[in-house]
Order: sequence, then structure tokens, then C-alpha cells
Amino acid sequence: MRYPTARNLFFITFLILFITISGCDDTKTFSVQTETIKVESLDQIVLVADVLVKPLLYTHVSGLEKLPVRKAKAKFISAVLPSILVAKHEIEQRRQKIVALRGKTRWSEKDSALYIDLRNRYRAKDIDDLIVRTGTLPTSLVLAQAAVESGWGKSRFFLQANNLFGVWSFNTNESRVVARRTRKNKRIYVRAYPDMSKSIIDYFEILARSRTYKSLREARAQTEDPLQLLPHLKNYSERRTAYTNQLKKIILRNNLKQFDAYTIDPQYLVED
Repeated sequence: MRYPTARNLFFITFLILFITISGCDDTKTFSVQTETIKVESLDQIVLVADVLVKPLLYTHVSGLEKLPVRKAKAKFISAVLPSILVAKHEIEQRRQKIVALRGKTRWSEKDSALYIDLRNRYRAKDIDDLIVRTGTLPTSLVLAQAAVESGWGKSRFFLQANNLFGVWSFNTNESRVVARRTRKNKRIYVRAYPDMSKSIIDYFEILARSRTYKSLREARAQTEDPLQLLPHLKNYSERRTAYTNQLKKIILRNNLKQFDAYTIDPQYLVED
């Protein structure tokens, strides 16, 4: 893994300008051409070596515990990073659509249906509140949480359900797997996802809806520094401050902040 080159920084600048200019036309949205890879060998995981990332969605990632620690971490990061970027892109596309709606004087039926769907999904009070809620977090912070919650890709929920964050399931109609432990003598289930990007989108939506993370939503409107945002995630774990301290150590020791500059390679973005 290496730092962004001058060429890559040029492409990132171009991409930002392109999306900004395109955003002036609210009819334009961009989807990502992803490729799903069912991992049968860890050699299939392409180590991320460029700031422009190919959107590969890996599933059934197993065997990381058999690798040396440094190599296992590199494989884990390379497997998870593309899914984080795909998820962040999808959330940002939602946000851009809502911002465009706010600027319209008249809405179509399609506009109204989109707003109602997203307002209900995010439990927003109004369109301004919805814009605040449809945000993400720095990639370094998401990687750190994914590492902790999945045990660097060794947890059963990660292996069997593509569930990076141990999100529970309370709906008998959704895909899920049973946990080995119980809570108050009741069986626990966690959600199962078709790929990791869906797990990450669900994670962002949980942070967006819950009152517990109101301070996090307010803080991310003021800063993109993962270390300043960390304290607002203390309620994600019963360990509170010990949990956020662990996340900080992982970010710093593994130089995860470098990945905050990484983005999807623009050649895989297609106008809808």
C-alpha cells in the first residue's frame, strides 16, 4: 500500500470537480460498476496499492487467521476497503438527490416518493434534518470499527453473514444467523447480508437514525477528523471509552488515516 501519487491526486481532483459540476443537474446520478468475488482462496483478494480503488465486493472471506498478522491485516483491509467506498458512494448519491430536492420549487410524484421513502428510512423530521442524517464517516474510522467488531475478519458473523459490525436482527422475515450466546435467556440473531457493502450501508443508517448518535451527526458536520469523531462513538460498545481508545490505537498503529484519501476509480462510475 502506498500514498497517493501526483497522477492519482490529479484524477481525484478531476473526479471531485466532475461530480460537483454534474451535481448542478439534479437528473444526473452515478452508479458503481462492481464485481462480486466469492473468495475460495485469499490470493483472490487484490491488495490495494493505489488511491484509485477498483470496486471489488468480496464474499466468503475466510482463512485470515492462518496468515502472519501483518499480511492478514493487509488482506482484511484490501477486502473491506472497496465495500466501504461503494457504500459511501451510495449514501452520498442519496444525499445529493435530497440536496437537489431542497432546491426545487416544485416536486414531481417521483421526487415526493423519494423524499418520503428516505425521510421514513432515516426517521428525519424534515428535509434539512434528512440532509444532516444522510452522511458517512472517514474511511479510517469505519475500517477500525470493522476490524474490532469482526476481529479482523475472524468472527463467525463476518464469515457466515458478511456482517462487519455485529448488527442484531429482530425481524424473522430477514436473512439472519443465530448467535451462540443469549441475552437474558433469549436467543440472539444477527443480520446476514449479500455482501459487505450492504452491511456498511446498514451501519451508516443505524448511526443516522438513533438518538444515541445525535452528537456524532452534529460533530461530523464540523469535522472530518476521525480522532475528533471517535468520542461520539463510545455508546456503540458497552466498553465506552475503552472501546474508543482501542479504535484510536488501531487507526494510529495501522496508519489507517491514509485511506481517507482513497476513492473509487472513476472509470467504474456510470451515469444512470
